Amino acid sequence: MQILKLRKEDLKNAFEVLKELRTSLEFENFTDLLEVMQNEQDYTMFGLWDKGSIQTYAGVVVQTNLYWQKHLYIHELVTRENMRGNNYGQEMINFLEDYAKMNKCENVVLTSGEQRKDAHRFYKREGFNIPGYVFLKTV
Repeated sequence: MQILKLRKEDLKNAFEVLKELRTSLEFENFTDLLEVMQNEQDYTMFGLWDKGSIQTYAGVVVQTNLYWQKHLYIHELVTRENMRGNNYGQEMINFLEDYAKMNKCENVVLTSGEQRKDAHRFYKREGFNIPGYVFLKTV
């Protein structure tokens, strides 16, 4: 098992895992958005490799705002459904916490869809709390 920063040649493998979380996302749209996110936000992708492929995908950004200060924002974190229960998610969280510390972040922040109850139990078990709500209005 190994966690590595992902490269362009890893995108198809990474997308197979990400698609389980972002079910409406198509590969072409993924690569287009990825280019913008990497250029504008320094979006970084990590993969936990085991059994010859990516089992857990994480997409993160180091950013600063007035309420979380300097923090690591986890945009995506997903483990292949058939590989859950192997501590891959926990390993990735531990890695990302170390990555946040290395980047002098004060917090690790993420949002999770209201319907993702299993994910919420996982995040709480990993020491995250729920300080508020995310509101969305499509315009």
